[in-house]
Amino acid sequence: MEATAVYDCDIIRLKQIKNRSGNITSLTCNQELPFDIKRVFYLYDIPAGESRGAHAHKECHQFLVAASGSFEVLLNDGRTERIIQLNRPFYGLHIPPGIWASEINFSSGSICLVLTSHSYDPNDYIRDYDEFLAMNLMVGISSLSGSTN
Repeated sequence: MEATAVYDCDIIRLKQIKNRSGNITSLTCNQELPFDIKRVFYLYDIPAGESRGAHAHKECHQFLVAASGSFEVLLNDGRTERIIQLNRPFYGLHIPPGIWASEINFSSGSICLVLTSHSYDPNDYIRDYDEFLAMNLMVGISSLSGSTN
């Protein structure tokens, strides 16, 4: 896991093909995103007041899109927090590994589309916040000293 910061999370505007009968936004594999897509899933029917996510990844990149409705993503790198609102289907948020992310404040009928760089691997998840902080501390010390351990 490389040292990352919440400001390494980028909003990417996707191409829109506008038409009076409805618009289209498409992704061409490996062109718009900074990773190859290995998995696609979506979250829906999220009750009001619930949050999702609340984890980080060791290697997996994620790209989140509000396919319908809106929600916010609370990003945390162990030092800084940042909130990004997603509310248009042609904008997405790239989250690199090493960022703790929680999806919050879902509007009614929201659909969160998630594209990932890796297939599901439970060993890639960091689900305990204290473990996340400890890993970030070790990565930070390693990168400061130039160590490759």
